[in-house]
Amino acid sequence: MNVRKAVKEDAENLIDFNQKMAFETEGKKLDPQKIKNGVEAVFADDRKGFYIVAENDHGEIAGGLMVTYEWSDWRNAWFWWIQSVYVVPEFRGNHIYSAMYDHVRTLARESGDVCGFRLYVETENSKAQKVYEKCGMHRSHYLMFESESE
Repeated sequence: MNVRKAVKEDAENLIDFNQKMAFETEGKKLDPQKIKNGVEAVFADDRKGFYIVAENDHGEIAGGLMVTYEWSDWRNAWFWWIQSVYVVPEFRGNHIYSAMYDHVRTLARESGDVCGFRLYVETENSKAQKVYEKCGMHRSHYLMFESESE
C-alpha cells in the first residue's frame, strides 16, 4: 500500500468518496457541483487543508481523508481535524485508515507545530469509532454544537 498526499488528479475519487460517505453514514445526497467545487477548493488553496489517499498494490485508490486546521491559543499550536474519511468497502478491514492516520501523524511531526488530532464521527457509527480507538484516539469530553448560517 502507498499512502501519500493527494494531488489534483485524485479529485474525482475524493468527490466520489464524499458522496458515498455522506449517503452511507447520514443518508444524504450531496449536491454534485457543490461537492466538486468544495474538493477542488482544497487543491486551489492549501490554507483550507489537504487530502491523503491510500493506494493498493495496483495503484487503485482504496481510501482517502481530508485534514483541516484549527488554531489553539491555549496550546499555541494547531489541531489537525481529520474529515471526510472514506475507505472503499472491499478494502475495509485492511488497516487502510490506520495507514493514512500514521501518515498524517508523520506529517504533523515534520511540521513541528501540531498539538493533536481531532475528528467527529456519527454517534451510531460504532465500527468507525472502534477503528479510531484502535489507532489510539479516544472520545473527547467535548460535545459538538452547530448551526447553519442564514
